[in-house]
Amino acid sequence: MKRAIDIGLTALAPAIWGTTYIVTTELLPGGDPLTIAVLRALPAGLLLLLLVRRLPPPSQLGRVFLLGALNFAIFWACLFVATYRLPGGIAATVGAIQPLIVVLLARKALDEPIRAVAVAAALAGLVGVTMLVLGPDAGLDPLGLGAGLAGAASMAAGTVYSRKWRGDTPLLAFTAWQLAAGGLLLLPAAFWFGAPLPPMTPGSLAGLGWLSVIGAALSYVLWFNGIGRLAPSTVSAMGFLSPLVAVTAGWWLLGEALNPLQVAGAVLVLSSVWAATRPASPTRAMGASSSARLAVLEFKDDKVSRIAEDRT
Repeated sequence: MKRAIDIGLTALAPAIWGTTYIVTTELLPGGDPLTIAVLRALPAGLLLLLLVRRLPPPSQLGRVFLLGALNFAIFWACLFVATYRLPGGIAATVGAIQPLIVVLLARKALDEPIRAVAVAAALAGLVGVTMLVLGPDAGLDPLGLGAGLAGAASMAAGTVYSRKWRGDTPLLAFTAWQLAAGGLLLLPAAFWFGAPLPPMTPGSLAGLGWLSVIGAALSYVLWFNGIGRLAPSTVSAMGFLSPLVAVTAGWWLLGEALNPLQVAGAVLVLSSVWAATRPASPTRAMGASSSARLAVLEFKDDKVSRIAEDRT
């Protein structure tokens, strides 16, 4: 039951991120992505800092800023470039490679075994996202593709090393430090390459509030909580829910059409998330444990036999 609650709360994070596109296009039309990224990360981080009233110790500042860069500054900057230079479908498809990268990084950094189910779920989710969002007239751009891959790798590394480096740091403080660091790192990019926002209206203020308070502060608290409680491969596979929610919101709220291929892709995405969130088979675990115990017993018996032979 506890695992199901952790999975449900973690899944809320990418579901919230899936509303970003419709909130941005409908409530913040003409807004610059880099400027919006800063206004999304920095106020959320400062708000959480006011709540926790705790700054990172000097010994952790390097890791905090590195995680802030991986999870926010680099990821959102690359996402901005990929979105600007690629059709939305291709950008989402390239980003969907992230769970595969997480599986490989977790093996190296966390010594987690590579499960066949995790790899299969990541591949199935990638195919599902492709079916869901990729149009037939999509074009390719090398720089956009590179930025998309770099963004996926950055978020994957942030996911794995957030698990590795959090330690006993309280969840809210851990989230606040990263958001604030990411926002500070994004400030120079927004200053040099961004553009001022158009005049604010009640709708645009509501949109910014949603993106910052819900889309950043709340969602990343849920996300980092999941990273601390679940396997990184399980958490990263839930990211497939983001394009699914984005497409569903467009269909439900904006009347956008869905074709049979997209529906099949949605089913495949949900199936991949379901497979990735299933716990490891207890039968296999018991079998592996029994085999290990048997090997130890055989080793001990062999050692005893040799000692007896030596004595005789």
